[in-house]
Amino acid sequence: MSDTPFGFGLPPEEPEDGDEGKKKGNQGGQGGPANPFGFPGMGLPGGAGAPGADNPFAAMFGSMNPNDLGAAFQQLGQMLSYEGGPVNWDMAKDIARQTVAQGTADGVKDTSVGIAEKSAVEEAVRLADHWLDGVTSLPSGATTAVAWSRAEWVEATLPVWKELVDPVAERVGAAMGGVLPEEMQAMAGPLLGMMRSMGGAMFGQQIGQAVGTLAGEVVGSTDIGLPLGPAGKAALLPLNIESFGKDLGVPSDEVRLYLALREAAHARLFAHVPWLRSHLFGAVEGYARGIKVDTSKLEDVVGQLDPSNPEQLQEALQGGMFQPQDTPEQKAALARLETALALVEGWVDAVVHEAAKPRLTSADAMRETMRRRRASGGPAEQTFATLIGLELRPRRLRDASRLWASLTDARGVDGRDGLWEHPDMLPTASDLDDPDGFVHREQLDFSEIDKMLGEAAEKREQDGDEKK
Repeated sequence: MSDTPFGFGLPPEEPEDGDEGKKKGNQGGQGGPANPFGFPGMGLPGGAGAPGADNPFAAMFGSMNPNDLGAAFQQLGQMLSYEGGPVNWDMAKDIARQTVAQGTADGVKDTSVGIAEKSAVEEAVRLADHWLDGVTSLPSGATTAVAWSRAEWVEATLPVWKELVDPVAERVGAAMGGVLPEEMQAMAGPLLGMMRSMGGAMFGQQIGQAVGTLAGEVVGSTDIGLPLGPAGKAALLPLNIESFGKDLGVPSDEVRLYLALREAAHARLFAHVPWLRSHLFGAVEGYARGIKVDTSKLEDVVGQLDPSNPEQLQEALQGGMFQPQDTPEQKAALARLETALALVEGWVDAVVHEAAKPRLTSADAMRETMRRRRASGGPAEQTFATLIGLELRPRRLRDASRLWASLTDARGVDGRDGLWEHPDMLPTASDLDDPDGFVHREQLDFSEIDKMLGEAAEKREQDGDEKK
């Protein structure tokens, strides 16, 4: 699959010296798990090199068993008849479930969660929450603990995928369909109309496959750094936890408990920092708003077209005519998102390690395993690299973790966690470059500002009453 959003996106940053995150032979997920959001279809630019990139039907029919042709034609009919929004979510759900049913590359099939596994997850989350009480001032954010199969993870997380993906898919379609000059609209009309009618279904097909693939890898509902599950639920996937810990040499109950700590820590953060979720999703929407097409390139291409030759227009559409620009809006949105995700992951890493270190002999080994997983392209790295072209840098996550640990030493648990009260109090990207400078900087006291604002509002009310 392509490692660019919907088949195209921003160029990845150069790897940094010393970064564990250098994708050694694994750019875009090649050689590792399939990149979830590589959308090569629709014959659009940017999907070059992906199977079926130039011909979206090749991937559908190319290596098909003749017995499956009926299903393929039925799927094609769905594509051509789709008239809904930017993504056909019914198709996405069906294909995600089909992908899950096929099992993972190592041959592990999805199974229903048994009573014993549910009890083990509930106990792990309960104990994890108890341990976290001593290392963070944020109260528990999980009212219930649930154990999901892979199929249940798909069902439970699709509403959030819709919220995350729709703005990008909608803007991609608008950018591609609204840039042709008026004189070209009539000539391109039939082709663009077919592209729009197929676009939602093609997105649904690719997203369904992506979500189904991720369902075979995630261990909980917060693996990508965003809360994918319903509010108040800490969710773990016993089957994937078993695969995750298979070759670690760590007792299975310790693996489950360590991952429960991470899930419960994420739950606390998103439950008690009310602005955080909208801040992260807003950055993705900000990226989508910044998608623009290079009209100067478009004009050059259009100027060379022969109006009497429709095939020439089709070749131009398939050859890079709609390649989006690398806009300042997108860069700013991606910078905000990367910093926020690093701060979330860094905080979770720091508090989980503080809770686990005195109690689990495997704490250091589990922490290192999670870091290597991110460096080699875990679910979070795959998702953001291919959804919006953001390469999450492992060094950024390590910097954030060190910063939160230093804040704990310098200001205590309450002083550290108090920074989540307001987005302007959090460390910035430059603070991650100089964590010591931020830790020892004079602390901002927002209570004084709030007091002044309150007094000013009260004085205005009094002045208004006197004038009456």
